[in-house]
Amino acid sequence: MMVSAVTSFVTPTSSTSVISGGVVAESSRSYTKSGVTTPLSATVDAEVESSSKKSSFKFDNYDKPIVLLGLSSEGNELQRLALSLSASLVGNNPQTMQSTLDKLERSQGALLVAEDEEEDDAAESKASDEQQQQVAGISLSAVGLDEEGPFVLDAGLIGELIREKTLSLTSGVVVLDFNHAAFHNKEFEVDLIRALSSLAKQLYEELGLLSVYVNVQPDDADSGMSDKAKERKDMIEKDVLIPFSDYEICVKNEGTADDSSWDNIEWELQRMIGRALLAPPVVGGTGTNSADLMMGLNTFFLSLSFPHVEDASPYIEQMCLDVDSMEYRVDLLQAAKDYLTKASGDDDSCNDKDPRFDILYQQQRLRFMCRPNAQRAPALPFAGSGIIDDALPIVYTVRTAHQAGTWPDDEEGIKHMFDLLELGLRSGAEVLDVESAWDAKLTDKLMKRAKDRHTSLILGSHHVVGEEVSMDEAIELYRQCRMDGRAHGAKVVLSINGNDNDEDQLAYKASIAAAKMDKPEIPNIGLILGEDGSYSRILNPRFTPVTHETLPFKAAPGQLTAAEIMAGRLLTGQVPTERYAILGHNIAYSVSPQMQGSAFAAVKLPHTYTRADVETVEEFVEGPIWNDDNFGGCSVTIPHKANIIPHVDVLTDAAKEIGSVNTVIVKKDKKGTRVLIGDNTDWKGIYNPLRRRIGDKIKSGSYALILGGGGTARAAAYAATKLGLDRIYYNRTPEKAQDLATEFGGSVASSLSDDADTKNSLGAILAENQGNVQVVISTLPAAAEFELPEWILSSALPIVFDVNYKPYNTALLLQTTAKGCDVVRGSEMLWEQGVGQFELWTGRTAPYGVMKKVVLENCLPTEAD
Repeated sequence: MMVSAVTSFVTPTSSTSVISGGVVAESSRSYTKSGVTTPLSATVDAEVESSSKKSSFKFDNYDKPIVLLGLSSEGNELQRLALSLSASLVGNNPQTMQSTLDKLERSQGALLVAEDEEEDDAAESKASDEQQQQVAGISLSAVGLDEEGPFVLDAGLIGELIREKTLSLTSGVVVLDFNHAAFHNKEFEVDLIRALSSLAKQLYEELGLLSVYVNVQPDDADSGMSDKAKERKDMIEKDVLIPFSDYEICVKNEGTADDSSWDNIEWELQRMIGRALLAPPVVGGTGTNSADLMMGLNTFFLSLSFPHVEDASPYIEQMCLDVDSMEYRVDLLQAAKDYLTKASGDDDSCNDKDPRFDILYQQQRLRFMCRPNAQRAPALPFAGSGIIDDALPIVYTVRTAHQAGTWPDDEEGIKHMFDLLELGLRSGAEVLDVESAWDAKLTDKLMKRAKDRHTSLILGSHHVVGEEVSMDEAIELYRQCRMDGRAHGAKVVLSINGNDNDEDQLAYKASIAAAKMDKPEIPNIGLILGEDGSYSRILNPRFTPVTHETLPFKAAPGQLTAAEIMAGRLLTGQVPTERYAILGHNIAYSVSPQMQGSAFAAVKLPHTYTRADVETVEEFVEGPIWNDDNFGGCSVTIPHKANIIPHVDVLTDAAKEIGSVNTVIVKKDKKGTRVLIGDNTDWKGIYNPLRRRIGDKIKSGSYALILGGGGTARAAAYAATKLGLDRIYYNRTPEKAQDLATEFGGSVASSLSDDADTKNSLGAILAENQGNVQVVISTLPAAAEFELPEWILSSALPIVFDVNYKPYNTALLLQTTAKGCDVVRGSEMLWEQGVGQFELWTGRTAPYGVMKKVVLENCLPTEAD
């Protein structure tokens, strides 16, 4: 049988809040006095106001459970989301989930109950069906029912389970459903609300758990959410559900629909958690979640100007082919107008509407419409081995009336604008556009929340409408848009009254001058409004707002399409056609030309990528590609990774330490002279997949067993060092293994025997250091048909990484997959290191999904194989 739902209930103990006869008994806090119930709204308000503790949620190394809170309809949305999310967090690995269940069942007070509505006799048949069972996920309900009545888990118990590592990011998702079956008994409802509200507050503020409000609001009268539940939701949303959560996902009828729309809801929650757990963006930083790449060279975002997002659906597929992000213009939505009307209280026409919900929900709809067409989307690490590669980033904007928008900019309007900007943070928007001219206190509050609790990139902006400014004034506007060093990018849009003296270059020139004045340097975006400013959009090198030829109208006068801008940049020489190649010998098998060529095509860059198959490096460096003025760089593979080093001008630290170069990058110095930089992304191709699987916290005694002694073994040793793993090397030629140990630290195993009495055997090294093999990295050729000794696979299973990408299944991978090991294939290393190369060459995000797809198409075994 299939275990379709797994809910954790904790048996009532002295630390559990038990609802009995309408009174909260044995709770850390009682909400009754002499049998008289305190009004719920007064209780909740008092709790919020009396809170003195600061939330302790931290992005880095987060290893606590996720919390979902809200009210489900008959679609049981919260529990279903918890199940799918928990399964995704462990890579949908049934063995891992079963192991987690076993651990939870052994923990103090935990009793997990399998629910299967289709089979009442599930418990009786469990033993006979055990071989066929699969755990669908782990949902840990904070409220439950037993023979004594309803009960709510105590925060102290949850905290203890977290401290002892029984509860973690991958051990299940905690659910606070304020419409659980326990609420159906009116006798207990008020006390349950109080107890569960108190728990939500403690989990969020004291335990620092990442909490997501699942806002279920069916628009179907027969949705299965009772009027009583809707009243309960209205009662606690403002005081509990919103303040005790950082993120919010909206659900209409997807939970009860018969179509595939529920898949999008599950995906959106995963995307949201992936973003929440990113390392916070660093001003002036590089790499994942940096403005340097997200707002990189030749990137574009499309400004949507429809009053309803669904109006854009006929154009989405074509638009996604040309842009890197979508701008969600909240101020142009009909829902925004409804929001203002409802806030004013002057018009009863919006009383039955929830425009706040609608604004969030429409943003989700935009994501869902883009998802099948998001070929330019960057990689978003999720959990375990997961990568979300179909989430096109969103720029969340509320543009005010005096800055080329429609949102009212009186005192009340600005207050509501900041409320909506905070809503953008709660939605997990990739970029939040924040106008830099408004109330300092409101701005500081928003910026502090963004920094402390979210991972959105902040784009400071200012528009000058209808008047000209001087160069000095334009420069100061850029500095203002840095938001006191808190913005990750700055956008200044100016106006001109004519274009007789190259006034359309003012914003561009000011952006260059401003970049030299403050450190760290951040992306500056400079544009001129109107038809006279069209050329400024060609000049602006980064994150340019565009329209699209399929749209019935432009979002702003003077906007160009991405195709028009790229054509203009080609004609003016801003984007030359660059030549790239892979340098190696006997490389007809290489997938890099298909992978990099497809990536260039996906983002509409006019570059070429070919094979340079030569016996010696000198043949290449004396040839036409290397010496072409438009040479952009090259990949380097065997046997030339070391021999290319004398021919580059600069080596990165990684290339120096590894002693080989797999990437050559071409830059220009201040005088315009070509500078050749030698880098190594092989180690990233190893590091990134392993980091996703093992996380940041490496226990003492965790080893990487590195097999082989060549150049890739050096990259593996470097990656293992960066991961914080101790290293053990094994190679048939002990001298090569010893060289690795000398340069990167670690031990050399004379054999892979488990005999602890044999000097320098793998077993002896592990026994002496009380260690275990957490990762195996094999750089041996596939033809060696190497397999691990069975004893290594007999207890805690290591992650096994085989750098070969052809054949897809080596003897080692077949052996370890059969044992249930988590494996990483060389194909993943190939696209990961290729993504690194692409971003180094182009200065922008790579189309991750495109590159991965091409590699798999060329590496997956065929029927003939």
